[in-house]
Amino acid sequence: MDKENYRFYIKVCATLGISPTIIRDELTTVFGYEAPSCATVARWAQWFREGREEIEDEARPGRPVTETTDEHIEQICDAINDGPYVIIEELQENTGLSHETIHRIISDHLKLKKLTTRYIPKYLTASQRAERVRTYKENLAKFEQGT
Repeated sequence: MDKENYRFYIKVCATLGISPTIIRDELTTVFGYEAPSCATVARWAQWFREGREEIEDEARPGRPVTETTDEHIEQICDAINDGPYVIIEELQENTGLSHETIHRIISDHLKLKKLTTRYIPKYLTASQRAERVRTYKENLAKFEQGT
């Protein structure tokens, strides 16, 4: 769920007079660890009670991000799919993008994180976790048997 949807829910609940703690509890019940923090819910609820109408972020000062294009995202995605053990420095050499841009693409756009030198999805579904556990147990059994 994207942040605009969370904010819309917060806006509706805040307008109805529901406390930020209850709003946060409801979001956590449905979305778990993906739900916004209690401080974030309280901040947005206060802004909506004070009359804010927009649920989108306001424009921020400074230079806009120009290197995070669909082409660059695709390029980084292909490189990681070709070799999940690739490091950011190699991606920098191959693409000419900055370390920060590559990290932003990997974590924010591709929703990946590095775990033991390999990129994997940030959030696994229950079936994906179960499949990984099953595979690890199979491999461990083979290792212990010496095959």
